[in-house]
Amino acid sequence: MSTTPAASAASPSSAARHQFGIQVQVGAVRALYGMPRPVRRLLAGPPVVRDGQQLDPDLQLLLRVYALEKRSMRANTATAARAAMSGGVPLVSGPPAGPVHTREVLIDAEDGELAGRLYQPAGLAPGSPLVVFYHGGGWVTGDLDTHDGTCRLLALRAATRVLSVDYRRAPEYKFPTAPLDAVGAFRYAVRHAGELGADPRAIAVAGDSAGGNLAAVVCHQTAGEPERPVFALLFYPVTDGTTRHPSRDLFGDGFMLTDADIEWFLGNYEPDVTQRADPRLSVLLAPDLSGFPPTYLATAGFDPLRDEGEALAGRLAEAGVPVVCRRHSDLIHGFATLLGIGAKGREAVIEAAGALRAGFAVATARVRDES
Repeated sequence: MSTTPAASAASPSSAARHQFGIQVQVGAVRALYGMPRPVRRLLAGPPVVRDGQQLDPDLQLLLRVYALEKRSMRANTATAARAAMSGGVPLVSGPPAGPVHTREVLIDAEDGELAGRLYQPAGLAPGSPLVVFYHGGGWVTGDLDTHDGTCRLLALRAATRVLSVDYRRAPEYKFPTAPLDAVGAFRYAVRHAGELGADPRAIAVAGDSAGGNLAAVVCHQTAGEPERPVFALLFYPVTDGTTRHPSRDLFGDGFMLTDADIEWFLGNYEPDVTQRADPRLSVLLAPDLSGFPPTYLATAGFDPLRDEGEALAGRLAEAGVPVVCRRHSDLIHGFATLLGIGAKGREAVIEAAGALRAGFAVATARVRDES
């Protein structure tokens, strides 16, 4: 989707004013982060220390700006929340990584067609690995454009094609529509790997937040099948919709994603709390996780979802799955899209891309040995 719902409904004059306003904000943010680090440190305020961790000063400054603007991930309607997320992308995404070529794709999933976008680094030979990417946004917000920068950086740094999936969102399409779309998109990628320029034996899944949840669900739902992901890359995933883990209380207010946001997203996605234990939503509660592929799971120290993500990594390790759990102790929820705010978010995504590239190398070597 190239326009937000709010922008598409606006008159030409109001759309132009909106665009001008965004440009002014982008200029202001760039000027702010162009200041010397000591000045940014001063503007951010005293260091924030919690649970033995110190918040990155550049992210602390961003949170201060957002607090002054009274920004929130939730809104009165899903349409308003989507427009707010889309409008914030130019402020935080930074310049796109490249050269990366893109083309729009129609994904023929089991229950209809989904929009997708294929990313291909310049010069990448046919038959490369491919990662199917699911965007975050609480299953309600987010789209192909909000995570464009993340997909470009992953494609370039992991030397892989990336297929970003525009799965159907709540509340128009409640649970379990998103996991059905996610599994369908993965199976599409395997069936059409040749058309996508990819090796069907080297297809991974990735995602952030709710998208990390969907990537993990795909791994669980396809476990034991001949066609399943060879690797999973999960950024701060939602893993348990039934339990308040301690990080919900530690970081549930003031660190981008709030406790109230989580409840709002879950309420839109699956209003019936008795259904939230379903492993297609709460993959942490699945009885058997041994069928997962090797996994790299990144969490943020100041994230209310931190503990449930790390709990999933613990369960994977107990099940004998090769897993790396990397906590970025000074970062906040959403860092995979905050590529223009300081350096830490970008560095964390580049590190994850290196793990993905290594995972593909191991999978490719195993295929060669078996053939």
